[in-house]
Amino acid sequence: MEQRTLGKSGIQVSAIGLGLMSMSGVYGKPDDTESIVVIHRALDLGITFLDSSDMYGWGQNEELLGRALRGKRDKAIVVTKFGQVKNPAGGGNLVNGRPEYVIEACDASLKRLGVDVIDLYFQHRVDPAVPIEETVGGMKRLVERGKVRALGLCEASPSTVRRAHAVHPLAALQSEYSLLYRAEAEAVLPTCRELGISFVAYSPLGRSMLTGSVKTVADIPDGDRRRDHPRFQDANLAQNRVLVEKIEAMAHEKGCTVGQLVLAWLLAQDRGLIPIPGTKRRDRLDENVAALQVTLSAEDVTRISEAVPAGAVAGLRYPAPQMKGVNI
Repeated sequence: MEQRTLGKSGIQVSAIGLGLMSMSGVYGKPDDTESIVVIHRALDLGITFLDSSDMYGWGQNEELLGRALRGKRDKAIVVTKFGQVKNPAGGGNLVNGRPEYVIEACDASLKRLGVDVIDLYFQHRVDPAVPIEETVGGMKRLVERGKVRALGLCEASPSTVRRAHAVHPLAALQSEYSLLYRAEAEAVLPTCRELGISFVAYSPLGRSMLTGSVKTVADIPDGDRRRDHPRFQDANLAQNRVLVEKIEAMAHEKGCTVGQLVLAWLLAQDRGLIPIPGTKRRDRLDENVAALQVTLSAEDVTRISEAVPAGAVAGLRYPAPQMKGVNI
């Protein structure tokens, strides 16, 4: 397995990680037994970057990861997040970036995970009501106390990244980045490169849009959260399918799947970039890892980029209310 370093932390991780969110009922009914088998398979394949959050299943995901890592902790880089909290009135999640909450959330995650230290700890969403310096100050204390090894932010703007990094060096920034959704990620990538911060790309397959498996809304199960995402609705989905079909043709030329091609495209962007495609299926996991064997020339990368220009995708990447919490 190819290795990449998380920023300047010295922590080595697999070039492709595994996002665990889909194991917590977001995209259909969860199966803990099968999910643990998938995590074990990932470890056997050399995947070390295992990405969880206290918000996935409201603790269930971290507990699941903890069970999967019993007797295997030394094989994994444990990654989790804090900051999103349930809205007591119902509706969308709230965000809590208060320093005292940072400590409380970390202790709860450590207990659920059953580990002594979290390797990489992200603020899941920036709290606009709390100065980022105060939040990262609380995170810094976790490092000083030996509870966390490295820090990161999710969905943060370049200016927020700079302010946070001045308080304590960030090892990584995590945001959605794929061939479909590039503008926000590519706006912050220069700052990450300048400061020596790794970029962790979640949803690198566009929540399966870029695997070619979703052709109509009927391909998405009832209860699956993607039905609420604008990109998968009506005319948007039809327009986006036209883009995906262009990439499918290129994948056929390369003798790989479309998912493998777009992961290879991401991997070719930057040595500091780590995609973390999520799956709860062993066959998809094996397919994603095989993307490391797809070799792209500079010309290939340009052709793929031009086939799906930045901004060509139809539909927001989240429902409009949730978009207010990104790129802060």
